[in-house]
Amino acid sequence: MTILCTPSQPSDELLAAVGTGVLTAPTLSRAQELVEQLPGEPLVVIGPEVGFADAAGFATTLRLTRPLVGVVVIRPELDVETYAHAMQAGIRELVATADLPGLADACRRSRRLSESILLPVDATADSEGKVITIFSAKGGCGKTTLATNLAVALHADGARRVCLVDLDLAFGDVAISLQLEPRRTLVDAVGMGENMDTTGVAGLLTSFRPGLECVLAPVEPGDAEKVPATVIDDLLEMLRGMFDYVVVDTPPQFNEHVLRALDGSDHHVLLTTPDLAAMKNLRLTLDMLDLLSYPRATRSIVLNREDNRVGITAADVEQALRSKLAARIPNNLEVAASFNRGVPITAEKPSHRVSAAIREFGVQRIDRLQTAEAPAVKGQRRRWLTIGARSGDDA
Repeated sequence: MTILCTPSQPSDELLAAVGTGVLTAPTLSRAQELVEQLPGEPLVVIGPEVGFADAAGFATTLRLTRPLVGVVVIRPELDVETYAHAMQAGIRELVATADLPGLADACRRSRRLSESILLPVDATADSEGKVITIFSAKGGCGKTTLATNLAVALHADGARRVCLVDLDLAFGDVAISLQLEPRRTLVDAVGMGENMDTTGVAGLLTSFRPGLECVLAPVEPGDAEKVPATVIDDLLEMLRGMFDYVVVDTPPQFNEHVLRALDGSDHHVLLTTPDLAAMKNLRLTLDMLDLLSYPRATRSIVLNREDNRVGITAADVEQALRSKLAARIPNNLEVAASFNRGVPITAEKPSHRVSAAIREFGVQRIDRLQTAEAPAVKGQRRRWLTIGARSGDDA
């Protein structure tokens, strides 16, 4: 059910954009009454005649009493300051008055979020999801490809709620790899400050499919520098309570944001390919994680693009790294083709041997994580080190 708050008679075009089954309310107080009377989690659309301060106050109240109720606000003009205040108030979407197609899209996104986002039932550890961070110190190893496909595998056609976070703030590829429009990105979390909650975080999400949501990397030049590392702590903690799994894609370097993610994770997936440079970088990574006292049980080493024709076998990799491989993903050109089409191969071709390898890793290793096997590192503060590394295309 949708509640449209507008003091004037809405046009047929506006009603059509908002959707079917619309109830109108001339005032915000009447809209509040309807929210309390209606079952489920209705959507509230606030028209442009209502003052923005009043609309923001209404949304702020709802985020405390009914956090799953979506609020979409129509404004005559949009600017950066209004967007910032909207995020702080818990408004999910701002739409320009003349943008009726955009309004229809915003309403659909909000309804989908209300239906698919799982809010924490309580604060006990049993209700928390698991955070999985994927890392490689060398660009081009396929972190984004593994992250997107692992997220799809863990999602298992809706059996679990999964969120994919693109933490490569400067050169993130999750949006383009899934053909998503980054209307909201991680930089929008900055405006929430200490008021970050499930309602605000839900407004950051971009849906790939129901139950599989994404927090996308900033797209504007300079936005990466606006995201403080402390935001990562709060964001991952909120997402942990909203999803069964949170998969974090990272840039190919140890920066403060990455270390915060590693610190807040239940498991680290460390990626290499069968080439000397990637293996050397991973060996250094393992040494660094040991120096930072991360438990070895919290990590899995994955060999991506396995191909004995390159002259380095899986046994060679294990010998060089002095560690066992948790998974071996075969090299196949269809993976790159699916990436370019914007559909992960695990979704496009579930029976493909690459899909099977990733799904087996997800089930055998990630989905069966036990506290005794992999003690969580979340909440432990480490000394922050930044190690220079060359960024690269990590598809």
